[in-house]
Amino acid sequence: MLFPTTIVGSYPQPDWLIDREKLAGRFPPRVRAKELWRVAEPYLQQAMEDATLIAIRGQEQAGLDIITDGEIRRESYSNRIATALEGIDIDNPGTALDRSGHPNPVPRIVGKIKRARPIEVEDLLFLKAHTSRKVKITVPGAFTMLQQAQNDFYASEEEAAMDYAAALNQEIKDLFAHGADIVQIDEPYMQARPEKARQYGIKALNRALEGVTGQTAVHICFGYAAVIHARPSGYDFLPELAQCSCHQISIETAQSNLDCRVLESLGNKQIMVGCLDLSDMSIETPEVVAARIHKALKHIKPEQVILAPDCGMKYLPREVADGKLKAMVEAAQMLRHEYASH
Repeated sequence: MLFPTTIVGSYPQPDWLIDREKLAGRFPPRVRAKELWRVAEPYLQQAMEDATLIAIRGQEQAGLDIITDGEIRRESYSNRIATALEGIDIDNPGTALDRSGHPNPVPRIVGKIKRARPIEVEDLLFLKAHTSRKVKITVPGAFTMLQQAQNDFYASEEEAAMDYAAALNQEIKDLFAHGADIVQIDEPYMQARPEKARQYGIKALNRALEGVTGQTAVHICFGYAAVIHARPSGYDFLPELAQCSCHQISIETAQSNLDCRVLESLGNKQIMVGCLDLSDMSIETPEVVAARIHKALKHIKPEQVILAPDCGMKYLPREVADGKLKAMVEAAQMLRHEYASH
């Protein structure tokens, strides 16, 4: 099918589950932030599952072809896996600069990074049990996890990144073994730290994908619209991703009004074209969304295009997210109709 639709990863969490005001008033947590949850143990697990069902239904009702669990159980896209690995001192965090230049508490590496057990397999199984559509699950990338950590153990950053990648590789293989259709690696820090990404980012990404047989994607962006307000006119790190072994690349084009010529540098990869502006709380018309896709279609083939928001929808009011997703699905239907006659 031409022009499939999906979300990048996160869907808005309900106010009864998480303190959205607190969440929006701080940088995405890198260490655990249990104080954000409104529901106390022992009821939190059940509440997270109920909220995940809402996220699944919301995506299905919008008409999406590929759905996620909405990352409902996570405080941020990265901290659930980043704090579940061995070699991290959870109780004594370190500090690292966020992409905005502010210091943020982060996991502190005190030993060899290893994965002791599967981390997201349960989330995947829950998702698969409650939908018949194609499912995608997201994991933070090795490069990004390292940039969001304080290294007090490894002699070099590259060595640390490769161990993160080896741990991630085990997790990705387990996710495919348990029936994931797509596994997406989130690597926003490749854009935030392009010089380092050129040194060892692609090497770490390919190590995470080594021997993996399923459909894989990588997401790279300029940061959440709710947190990082300024947008550059183009990516500092994107053509380099042509060298990675993933099948799909997720980029933002709507808020940044990206010059889509850069897409020509990505070869035959499928492109998740970010076509919903998450800084704007008004809901796009399907025509506006379709026009953003047309910009990309000047440079890549229809078969390469997947429609998606620019980034995770975590910070949006749910009714805004739902309205935008419905507009995107309608745009995809318009495009299918248009290209069926070509």
